Amino acid sequence: MEHCNCWDVTSKAYLRTNLVLKVQYAEPVDINVKHERFLDFQQAHVIMVLLLSLLESNDDEKEMEVTVKERGGGSARKRAQPRGVSQTPKRSRTGVSPLVDHQDATEHDKGSLISLSVPSSSRTPNQGATVSPESTAKARNKGSSLKRKRQASSYEGPSTGTEHSIAEIIKHHAKLVRRAAKAWVENYERNQNKALIELLNSLFEVCGVDFTMDDAPLDETDVDDVVVKVVSRAEEGFLEDYLGSKQKDLRGFKENLMSFWDNLILECQNGPLFDGVLLDKCMDYVIALSCTPPRVFRQVTTAVGLQMVTSLVTVAKTLGESRETAQRQLNAEKKKRKDGPRLESLNKVLSETHEKITMAEEMMRKIFTGLFMHRYRDVDAEIRMSCIRALGSWIVSYPSLFLQDLYLKYIGWTLNDKNPAVRKTSITALQNLYEVEDNVPSLGLFTERFCSRMIELADDIDIPVAVSAIILLKHLLRHQLLGDEDLGPLYDLLIDESPLIRHAVGDLVYDHLIAQKFSSSHSRGSETDGSEVQLSRLLQILREFSSDPILSDYVIDAVWQGMDAIKDWKSMISMLLDDNPKLELTDQDATHLVRVLSASAKKAVGGKIVPSMESRKVTLSKAQKEFLENSRNEITAALIKTLPKILRKFLADKAKIPHIVDLVMHMNLEQFNLKRQEQTFSQVMQLLKEAFFKHGEENVLKACVKALAFCGGESGADLQDSAQQTMKLMEDELVLKLRSALKEAGVVDDDYSLTVNLRRLHQLQLNRPLANDSLFVDLAGLLENFNNLEDEVVQLTLLNMFLHVVWCLKSIDFDNPDEAGMSSLISKRDTLLKQLESFAGSTLDSYKQGNARSLLCCTICVILSDLWSFFSKAKLSATKLQSLGVSPSNEMLKSFWKLCEFRLFAGDDDDEEEDVTDEHLDYLNQKDVIVSAAAKLVAHDIVPKDYLGPEIVSHFVMHGKTVAETIKHMLQIVKKNVNNSELSSLFLEAIKRAYNRHKAEVQKTDEDWSTSRTFLDCKELASKLSATFSGSARNLYKSSVLYIVKEGIEYAFYDAPKQLPFLEGGVLQFALKLPPAEVQEILTDLQRRVEGVNTDEDPSSWRPYFTFVDYLREKAFKAPHNDGEKAGGGIRQQSRSRKAGDIQGKKLFEGDETTDDEEHLSDLGEKHVGEDDDTPLQSSRRRTRASDAGASRARSGDRALQAMNDGALGDIPVYNNSLYGSATEEQLPV
Repeated sequence: MEHCNCWDVTSKAYLRTNLVLKVQYAEPVDINVKHERFLDFQQAHVIMVLLLSLLESNDDEKEMEVTVKERGGGSARKRAQPRGVSQTPKRSRTGVSPLVDHQDATEHDKGSLISLSVPSSSRTPNQGATVSPESTAKARNKGSSLKRKRQASSYEGPSTGTEHSIAEIIKHHAKLVRRAAKAWVENYERNQNKALIELLNSLFEVCGVDFTMDDAPLDETDVDDVVVKVVSRAEEGFLEDYLGSKQKDLRGFKENLMSFWDNLILECQNGPLFDGVLLDKCMDYVIALSCTPPRVFRQVTTAVGLQMVTSLVTVAKTLGESRETAQRQLNAEKKKRKDGPRLESLNKVLSETHEKITMAEEMMRKIFTGLFMHRYRDVDAEIRMSCIRALGSWIVSYPSLFLQDLYLKYIGWTLNDKNPAVRKTSITALQNLYEVEDNVPSLGLFTERFCSRMIELADDIDIPVAVSAIILLKHLLRHQLLGDEDLGPLYDLLIDESPLIRHAVGDLVYDHLIAQKFSSSHSRGSETDGSEVQLSRLLQILREFSSDPILSDYVIDAVWQGMDAIKDWKSMISMLLDDNPKLELTDQDATHLVRVLSASAKKAVGGKIVPSMESRKVTLSKAQKEFLENSRNEITAALIKTLPKILRKFLADKAKIPHIVDLVMHMNLEQFNLKRQEQTFSQVMQLLKEAFFKHGEENVLKACVKALAFCGGESGADLQDSAQQTMKLMEDELVLKLRSALKEAGVVDDDYSLTVNLRRLHQLQLNRPLANDSLFVDLAGLLENFNNLEDEVVQLTLLNMFLHVVWCLKSIDFDNPDEAGMSSLISKRDTLLKQLESFAGSTLDSYKQGNARSLLCCTICVILSDLWSFFSKAKLSATKLQSLGVSPSNEMLKSFWKLCEFRLFAGDDDDEEEDVTDEHLDYLNQKDVIVSAAAKLVAHDIVPKDYLGPEIVSHFVMHGKTVAETIKHMLQIVKKNVNNSELSSLFLEAIKRAYNRHKAEVQKTDEDWSTSRTFLDCKELASKLSATFSGSARNLYKSSVLYIVKEGIEYAFYDAPKQLPFLEGGVLQFALKLPPAEVQEILTDLQRRVEGVNTDEDPSSWRPYFTFVDYLREKAFKAPHNDGEKAGGGIRQQSRSRKAGDIQGKKLFEGDETTDDEEHLSDLGEKHVGEDDDTPLQSSRRRTRASDAGASRARSGDRALQAMNDGALGDIPVYNNSLYGSATEEQLPV
């Protein structure tokens, strides 16, 4: 029913006298209202009823024009909408009329009359009649059903005020959602049963099922029967997933669904919301549907149920505000008088409001118990996320009910969820809770219970989860809910490989330890503490990481962004030069401060101080470039006069000097000219030269050469000449020193001078060529004349000779090569190859005698690989440099790979990741260098693939992740350049090489072959290689897989039954990739091979054959499935590898250390199926169908499970039981 805004007496409480309304239909109708003072609410209601009766008596839908005139005022004209369009004014959501102090409003003039004047053409028998108390009561009864004072309309078609149904509006018409909710409430007030049936039908439709309920009264309809019919309809295939649809017009489906139910509840709050029918019926069906097997049902109804609670929270909050207002007015009124109608009215309002709040909270509890408590552990991660997200918002919005351990525990439990997105949602909910200061006192017990888990999540395998957990811990520290003893494992994350985690922990460490923002005694520490104080605290932290200087760079990178003191160049320089006598630095602190200064300067000009996985080139904007240039100028201004002083002070300190020298790389050298500091620049050049000859460590030499080369290329003309002159003098002096050391070789016992000068030459040649042919001859003579040289001397000599050859090759003009230059280059190349072959043979002999010459071995392999690549005959055959081409002989190639294998297998017994030392890191790097050198030859067709390719691939899974990644990258390149037959031959030969190593290893020991490490490596290799044929590549490489299987079977039966383990170790993983028809053919071939063979004579030897056949039979007779592959790709999460569980956490600022044993959560696999089959209803049906399964199939399933546990079969899908049980805990109510 529609009415004019002038009748909103519930919000205005009175109207002026002499009010004139003019309603124009076919003829104007004048209604004159006369009253001495106020218009009574009841009389206004009677006028409305009479007016609406006149409107309803006219069949034609015409527009009406209302003119409101007040005494002493003008008129306001308003064009009204047609019937059916609501003009209802906004009412208070609480349903409580504002209390206006008008005691005399109830004392009306008994003699006042209300008269209606209507023209003769449209008069009715009652026109112009006096409204008596009897007629007033009659009119009130007539309008009692018009509680919301809306325009009456017939109940035909959709109750949305439009031609669309509720479901259609939710799916496609977002702008009509609010209007549809209002229209439905209007119709509900007229016919509850029909409106409820329409609403429930729309609920079924948005769930994806076209199901229509009967028109029978809902009180006589059983909810369980209806739900069972709806589920049966879905099982028949009549199910649509609107929530997950990719259609463009359904993108706003979820938002529209939430908006409709929100508007519906808010529209009902002044009327039917608390009638005990509307929401009770809706909750019954929503809860029942949320417990059904179809995932779509659970997703939609969970969203609806959670939105119901959210809307009820809004209603309860508004009612609470009204209750507080009424209570204040009541208290004020009690001070004025002890009784009266005003007090009675306020008490009544207060009681009614409190009763509505109680009812709203009971409805929230019902939905929480019936829906949330089951769906928060649903098999669908999205449902679990929505539950926890909603609960977090309820606690923040309505803490009076939800801020208690009864509800908080669910967020704490889901911190252990197997899905990282759910864990992150739980952490985000807790962040919102701890941000509110008033919530903290109520979170004490919860924090104590789940604090340890929050700290564990800071080292979560998922990077976004870990970052969110660290931010959560900052909130706990801010409220002083964590002690320093709890933060040991957290400080270890300062050196984490993920920059996001490092920076998050760095912000926490800065706030807590450096700026001390969370300390009660340093509430304004970040503002009062100077740079020196904060730098001293940073140095105190770096002492904990002094065992490895590289770790200091990680800590500096972690805190750099938020710490301004680390960019205070002048303060750091002042501390290094001891300008402040109050701050005395120890030698260790001075070393750390030099590192801080150098690393911070490098980062300020856009450099990276820690290794990064980001390979793409970063494009800087104009503003970013200007910022970096300003930072470079600031660094230069601070160092331009003080750098010589710092260099002189620490010139003899090998730990500090390389970082001080690196500062030159971050300066703007033009400032030396602009500020007339050319003399200072010359001093710096001379000091760099002195440092080069004063030290022999590689990092110092490298830093000096790089700094001199930078000054010679980036400075102005005058400065450039000075730098280049210094470099030339340094070269000449180095040659003299080296010749002197070569003359003394063999004469003196100590080769230190020779070794150091060879290092200097090596670093110099890495940067620029040294045109001195006689020096190359001297180095070659050193290797020929002396057999007792140290390995480092041999290594450095070979490297210097190799660099000389490479610079000679680069100097040749490829278009017009010089014959004399080419002849000289060939001679030098052959000389170097001869020396390499000689030392390769002697190194192999040393390995056989138990002397592992690892460093020399790596050097020889790398130089041979690079020489064969640079002088590849295949690459140079079509150029003018074809005379330079060379190819290794088969014998030399085998010696090269034997050398590589010796280095790969050396020290495998000590290859443990738990104890990683500097030597072990160098050892791991050497392994990767060796494999990279060999893989390069295969990937780029430098040597034939038939020998070296299978040998490299056979080591795929044997030497750690880094080596595996290198071989994987090689295979990716090879697959692009070879055909299917070559690829299948490569894979098969690689598995054969791995199996032959296994046989040789088993013959040396009495170990069972099935449990030996070499056999498990063989199976893992086959599994990894077969995985490259999964997914879309399965059909593309079907012929390759079939070739590997057939040839592998042929190889296994070549010496049966001795080689039959090859079936299980190398062929089975590929056979499972074949379709059932091909598998059946393989089975037929196997049966033919064993005809006439007595397999019972030696059953243990034939066991691999029967195991192989059992798996193939299961595959052949099983319906096609996805072999454990996920049906759809989910969102890829950023993740990182797990750390060892036993990690000692650092206690910064304290001397003792504690050990925190991390308890890692099991990462269970999640089902990816369209419908969930593990609900009770589906389980009972499936159990009936599965009762006829044979015993042989059960036995083969057990074998498959056992093989999976042993790591044999990575493709047979074995699903672990979910941590949170099945999709539903309760039986479907039937």
